[in-house]
Amino acid sequence: MRTDTICAVEVSPETREFIRMHRTDDVRDLALHAKAGDGVDLPTALEQIDGWQRARVKLPDWADRDGIIYPPHISMEQCSSQTTALYKASVARRLMDTTTDTHADTGPATGNAAVPATTLIDLTGGFGVDFSYMARSFSHGVYVERQANLCRIAEHNMAALGLENVTIVNADAESYLDDTSMAEPNATAEPNASAAPNATTTPGSTLIFLDPARRDAHGSRTYAIADCAPDVISLESRLLDRAATAMVKLSPMLDWHKAIQDLGGPGIVREVHIVSAGNECKELLIVLQRSVSEQAGIRMYCVNDGDVIDYTIGETEGNDVDQTNDVDTGAPADCRYVYEPNASIMKAGCFPLIERRYGVRRIGPNSHLFVSADPVDGFPGRGFAIIGTTGMNKRELRAALADITHANITVRNFPMPVAALRRKLRVKDGGDITIFATTTAEGRHILLIAKRITSSD
Repeated sequence: MRTDTICAVEVSPETREFIRMHRTDDVRDLALHAKAGDGVDLPTALEQIDGWQRARVKLPDWADRDGIIYPPHISMEQCSSQTTALYKASVARRLMDTTTDTHADTGPATGNAAVPATTLIDLTGGFGVDFSYMARSFSHGVYVERQANLCRIAEHNMAALGLENVTIVNADAESYLDDTSMAEPNATAEPNASAAPNATTTPGSTLIFLDPARRDAHGSRTYAIADCAPDVISLESRLLDRAATAMVKLSPMLDWHKAIQDLGGPGIVREVHIVSAGNECKELLIVLQRSVSEQAGIRMYCVNDGDVIDYTIGETEGNDVDQTNDVDTGAPADCRYVYEPNASIMKAGCFPLIERRYGVRRIGPNSHLFVSADPVDGFPGRGFAIIGTTGMNKRELRAALADITHANITVRNFPMPVAALRRKLRVKDGGDITIFATTTAEGRHILLIAKRITSSD
């Protein structure tokens, strides 16, 4: 069934004008004091204003596009950011280029060669952010979502975003995978059409994407793969029956070692992506493929905005392993720079690899700080010039901190939390000084007093 755009059906002209006039206003203040005129649906207006304000930060491309309809607050909260969605789209393009299924139909001819048709299936469509960015690289995209209201919003928004190669399906992931009574629409299907709930995919699908819901029936957060909906573990064989490749988005709280084990290990798991934005770990992506050679290994990608570090997990050649080796470090006093890895590197734990690739040394086996005598270009994290080093002796501290009234404090493998250390040091928060409190390989508690390295240094 094809539905008309919901904007014309559900949002009156008066409500739309109210939204336009007040979309930069404080939503709480509007809720308390706004005087809505005749024909204005105030709850809808407030929801749309709130959604647009969140999108302005999280999804600037969407916020700049007229006519987007925003879902209830929880869907906005759970949807991907533009940064992480664009990253997933880049992964999908690369996977599509290297693993296009030989069973796929062929698309329009280019010169003398036919271009293989490609299909993306998003089994947990939600607000449709990930789908909208990934679908642009495929001949056809199928958005599947069990909530009818989100399907209506997605159909409207995909049209508003100019996506004409998509089909919207109101069904849950399990039903869609199991029901083979209808063939999947191909790239020649009616643009932006809604499919019957029973429509399903075929073995010719190029990529299946899932972002399982991480809340239970009571709204509480869940993290284990088996506790999410749908349960990817139980669906795994069906996913890989339908497509050569599946990409699963999981909670950044998960232990990636266990996630690999739960999803079948090296025989099925091809890639692991730890994705951070603004140095905050946002999501864990697992790429699954049928008939993966265990000898090929699993590729790890540590991503933070523009920084991407990749290596093969457990690789022995070149010693690029993810295990912690013995630390061979000189005294921090011999070094002039200290480096703090980004959140994705910290979660991956690939510290020996960082030492080898960037020529830095760890201060201690559990401190996760690196030092060097010379500045390091392109280090995946924050870099600082050391201007002082001190132990915890009162006399040493007094001399080292004599002229410091304000400082940012970072604690790494240190027996005192930040608040207690700040009280002991008697320095206020802020300023351009950062104090790293850590423990050396010899077990000595020290403070590194440093200033951030800038691009002009």
